[in-house]
Amino acid sequence: MKKPFSGSLLALSLLVSSSAFAQYATDAFRYSEINQTGTARFQAVGGNHAALGGDPSAISGNPAGLGFYNRSEVTFSPGLNSISTDSKYIDRVTSAAKSTANVTSASMVITSQPGFQRKWKRTSLGISFSRQQSFQNRFTYQGLNNRSSFLDRAVEDANGVGWTDEDYNRELQENQGTYRYLDHAYYQLQTIFPTNFVSTTEGYGPPYGRDDARNATLQQGDFDSKGANTQWTIAYAGNYNDKLYLGGSVGFSRIRYEYTHMLHDSIINATVFHSTTNTEDLKATGSGLNATFGVIYKFSPFIQAGLSLTSPTFTAMRETFNRRVGANYIRGSITNDNGQDIGPTQSSVSLVPNDFEYSIVSPFRASAGATYFISSNGFITGTLEYVGYSGMRLRTNYLTDEENKNFRDNNNAEVKDVYKNVINARLGGEYRFGIMRGRLGFAYIADPYAERLDGIKRDKLMYSAGLGVRVDRFFADLSGTYSVFKSTYTPYTLEDPARYFTANISNKPVNMVLTLGVNF
Repeated sequence: MKKPFSGSLLALSLLVSSSAFAQYATDAFRYSEINQTGTARFQAVGGNHAALGGDPSAISGNPAGLGFYNRSEVTFSPGLNSISTDSKYIDRVTSAAKSTANVTSASMVITSQPGFQRKWKRTSLGISFSRQQSFQNRFTYQGLNNRSSFLDRAVEDANGVGWTDEDYNRELQENQGTYRYLDHAYYQLQTIFPTNFVSTTEGYGPPYGRDDARNATLQQGDFDSKGANTQWTIAYAGNYNDKLYLGGSVGFSRIRYEYTHMLHDSIINATVFHSTTNTEDLKATGSGLNATFGVIYKFSPFIQAGLSLTSPTFTAMRETFNRRVGANYIRGSITNDNGQDIGPTQSSVSLVPNDFEYSIVSPFRASAGATYFISSNGFITGTLEYVGYSGMRLRTNYLTDEENKNFRDNNNAEVKDVYKNVINARLGGEYRFGIMRGRLGFAYIADPYAERLDGIKRDKLMYSAGLGVRVDRFFADLSGTYSVFKSTYTPYTLEDPARYFTANISNKPVNMVLTLGVNF
């Protein structure tokens, strides 16, 4: 075939458009969702923190629980996180799995000597490292797309900008051979081109198109992420007359999130390009600060109730986004009038990295619960927790004043439109027989979306169980939590929603935690 093409055309770069900003409301939710934390003991009983004490999980949960300690303690909790996914995309279902080891928590509690002649019986200081969130994930998807390919995204971008090849050349020269936008990179690879072959003094321009636009495309995608939201917490609590327990804590969080996504499009019965690829990766880090106040009151030896209030976490984020696109050219399919091959000399190009800084205000949280003790044989505990997702906020000072305002207004409006406040529920119990402990738990994590997007409900069910052994100065606990929930992933969007597809993903993570502790 023949195409108008300027041999000096190049332009390398990164996606920095308003459409990219629309993703930050989703990022705010990702970094704010906390499902289950703590030691193996607390995770085994459903992650209940509101009305239980005597466990280092109280440091980052309800700090009033530290007031139950009567001797000091050190714990260490390694964990293993495994996730399996089944993804349905167009006409096919694919499976993937991933396992990673981690440090779930580590803590030290220092307890004061008892004050027998005072109403304030004891005070305790706790310091802990805890894994608040895991960002480990992996899924693949595959399907035969008869409606579009990822190149159509670049075609729409090129038509929206309306540049000619002279404009692309000028952009290249002014930016020293770097590509800043997706359409620039794919134009350089000759995968998109002007369909109007009438040349003007300004060169060839829109409308743009691509080869084999009517051919079906076999699309294969792979998404892999890692990282965690971890927190160092310092807590202090007191015991008033063995009835009232008060505590407060300050948390210093650290976010590390990375993902890589590759989409490979194979054109069926291709005439010019066998396939194209789009590979993107994101690396994000952040540091945040929050505070928690908690209270537990013992109504009788058998019943106690608790309440904790956690401020929003104020987090400063930094991220770098990279993209690389490629095309597998069929030699000899693009020629000039003399029959010479003038196809692309490069098989892939990289866009310039996009660095960005912004801040997140996470939701306010409140938990209330009660525990009933079955004599000395165990207990049953339950918690209701409020999470104010609609109160999440985003802002940046990284852009111009007008762009900063648009970023803040647009993303905060999207948060209010997309997310709602929720109430999660947890229930668990422990039974004691000698030095052994048996535990069961259940948690319902409510769907945070105001409307049912993509036709799925995003609530989560978490089932947990565990065993423990306790002797005079040593204890060991083991827990396992199995979760089920659904999510979706859209590789790209187009102006016409009927032309692109979304992968529906069934997620089944399993989290194992072992806690080892020593009293002193």
